[in-house]
Amino acid sequence: MKKYINYFLGMVVAVCFASCNDEWKDEQYLQMASFKANVNGQGVTTTYVRYKPGGVVRYELPVLLSGSTMNTDPINVKVALDPDTLAVLNQNEYGHREELYFQQLPSKYYEMPESVDIPAGECSALLSIDFKLSDDLDQADKWVLPLQIVDDSSLGYRANPRKYFRRAMLRLLPFNDYSGTYDASQYLIYFKSDTDEKEPFAVSSQRAFVVDDRTVFIYAGTRDIDYLDRKLYKIYIRFPKADSDSKTLEVWADNEELNFGPYIDKDGNSAYQSNFNMYWEMDELKPYLKKIFITMNLYYEFDDYTTVPGQRLRYKVKGSLSMQRNLNTLIPDEDQQIQW
Repeated sequence: MKKYINYFLGMVVAVCFASCNDEWKDEQYLQMASFKANVNGQGVTTTYVRYKPGGVVRYELPVLLSGSTMNTDPINVKVALDPDTLAVLNQNEYGHREELYFQQLPSKYYEMPESVDIPAGECSALLSIDFKLSDDLDQADKWVLPLQIVDDSSLGYRANPRKYFRRAMLRLLPFNDYSGTYDASQYLIYFKSDTDEKEPFAVSSQRAFVVDDRTVFIYAGTRDIDYLDRKLYKIYIRFPKADSDSKTLEVWADNEELNFGPYIDKDGNSAYQSNFNMYWEMDELKPYLKKIFITMNLYYEFDDYTTVPGQRLRYKVKGSLSMQRNLNTLIPDEDQQIQW
């Protein structure tokens, strides 16, 4: 009996040794091509690019190849536009409110290759997209470049079937030194008839959008980018040249229907000049972190002529918008350096 037991144990050991191999050297998963494009709550990827007047700005979109091993052969990943997914995204996000839809970026504002090569022995590559920014690209529209990885078995790879890996909805947001989201807790909006100025309207934040390298625009009063009539209520703010010591802001509106004018207080004084303050300091705990502080003090009045048909509501606005921009000086690329 003992002989048979030993024989059985010997066979088990032999089978175990025979089954042992370098299985970790084999691919454990499917090798699939994906974009690295993290999405926000609206299903788009915020894409920050520095505004350069008359210039071309390059954005590098990572393309990844999943798996537990490196690919042994070079792979050419095909990329194409994806307007169908953008249409579905708009419908799901905004329903019938087409004025709020994301708009596909026209082809004249960008150039990109139709494919990207992932070399043998590598698991990633960069898709280079050259954005051509110009003054006629109105940031009141929500520009998106919708991309997808082409899935075709004849191409030698498989596209990741997951929506946010196979597709990239790039929400283009140019930036300059003054654009961004400002805290608006001290930004006060009154009815013109409110002589006591006791109960102002307020908003939590205001976003400043790029017009050119030293000009931004905000929306008048409480309006923001999700108002249907937002394009009628743009307030432009121009900062002085970089070599100027002036702290005065030039503030105006192109729409004459707004009757844009200077702020007049309850005592009838109109000697208010919009201005700004800007300075920077290094973080005490993180010496590589540069903190830039910008405060805009704004004073203006305007008419709201669309909320109540046939009537004009006069508003006066005064107060400050403040923003802190953090820069990681260890990162060389500016669009990656800013901690948005």
